[in-house]
Amino acid sequence: MLKLILDDKRCKGCGLCVNACPKGVLALDEHRLNEKGYHPAKAVYPEKCIGCLSCALFCPDVVITILREEPDAEKGRE
Repeated sequence: MLKLILDDKRCKGCGLCVNACPKGVLALDEHRLNEKGYHPAKAVYPEKCIGCLSCALFCPDVVITILREEPDAEKGRE
C-alpha cells in the first residue's frame, strides 16, 4: 500500500509534479490557496499511484513523499 504525502504549505503550484505523473494522480487545487498564495498540488486519485516517484523527483521544492506501507504479516498470528 502506498501513502502519498504533500506538504502543501511549501508547494508553489508550479505543476511539474502534475505533468510528471503517468497515472494522473495529482492536480493543482484550484479552489484553495496555501499560506504563500499558491494553488497547491493535491492527490485527486491516490488509489492510482504506482509509486514510481516521478512526481517527487520533478518537484523542485521537495514537498512530495511517497511511503510504501507493507501489510503487517505478524497481525493475526497472535
